[in-house]
Amino acid sequence: MHLKAERLKKMKPVPVGNLTDEQRAKLPPGQALTDKFPILHEGEVPRYDLEAWTLEVFGEVEEERKFTYGELMALPTAAVGCDIHCVTRWSKFDTVWEGILFSDFLKLLQVKPEAKYVMFHADPDYETNVPIGDLLRDDVLLAYRFNGEPLTEKHGWPLRTVVPHRYFWKSAKWLRKIEFMKEDRPGFWERNGFHNEADPFKEERFSGEALPIPEDEWTRKEYD
Repeated sequence: MHLKAERLKKMKPVPVGNLTDEQRAKLPPGQALTDKFPILHEGEVPRYDLEAWTLEVFGEVEEERKFTYGELMALPTAAVGCDIHCVTRWSKFDTVWEGILFSDFLKLLQVKPEAKYVMFHADPDYETNVPIGDLLRDDVLLAYRFNGEPLTEKHGWPLRTVVPHRYFWKSAKWLRKIEFMKEDRPGFWERNGFHNEADPFKEERFSGEALPIPEDEWTRKEYD
């Protein structure tokens, strides 16, 4: 598991296929377009009792808080259409997510001015780091619906993040805690060979040398 970055670097190329000029302009380098939704994660899919489920906020905040699922569902809902890009070289265009804009959620909190980064903590024992500035965009969500339906368990039900302008490992499934931090700290994959920033259009895949060769591991995975 911890050698995933090295394994991905060695995979074989995937042909781009017949794309329109518009699709080519939207597709980051080294990516292959798919109309499916590959299912990739480490560990077992968690099971939850929503009566006991909470989302915890802590770190550089004036007051730590816990939100029940009912409290989150009572917040204003936003719908976002976006393209998503996985470090395993697939991209999916025109996905539609519904949930709470992170910028709106932030208004409910008393975040200290010195907080510059966020660590998203998720089950099972996963975390990923994102600068606060990245999360203020109008397409970053705490999401609970996908393409008009509730999230499936394998895609992060009951709550996940969607940070579409970064590789999709930054969009944590099964979100449980949000930590506000003064200084950056690498998350799970960032500690295990993946790039800290994860910009698809810069091919910020790995923390070592850049290898602009597509690979096909995702084509052998489960799909929705």
